[in-house]
Amino acid sequence: MIVLGVDAGSLSTGYGVVESTGGRHRALEYGAIRNVPETGHPERLSRIHAKLLDVIDRFHPQVLALEEAFVARNAQSALKLGQVRGAVMVAAVGRGLDVMEFTPAEIKVAVTGHGRAEKVQVQRMVKVLLGLPGVPEPHDAADALAVALCALGRSAWSEKVAKL
Repeated sequence: MIVLGVDAGSLSTGYGVVESTGGRHRALEYGAIRNVPETGHPERLSRIHAKLLDVIDRFHPQVLALEEAFVARNAQSALKLGQVRGAVMVAAVGRGLDVMEFTPAEIKVAVTGHGRAEKVQVQRMVKVLLGLPGVPEPHDAADALAVALCALGRSAWSEKVAKL
């Protein structure tokens, strides 16, 4: 199974493609889609959408996983993040992918075993679980890989329960 994990943001959207075979996971590609602040929001959304379509078309994942939206103090920021998430979901659904969403605590538990793990702990465990030479950079990519690992863990668990 191949999962595309996404850490949505209007200036930097992290992505990570993880393949799982026989209980072993490996990162196929990870990085971030960067936008400059001077770019208008509609153009940012279009760029994120287009870049994710490119990743989907190259790796053919079955699932796109992303972090559930959190409650932001700034309503304008929350609205823009919701629009980015919408662009991400439209890219996935348009290519026939299933979309899975996870809370930050679910992702942390899946990767570290602790729902209140610090960001650096998550990044180090992503490195270990994927056998990477270093902590994935940028941090948005590490977060996206963590989301993908969470989805793979959930999928494996669901398959086991279905066999009962």
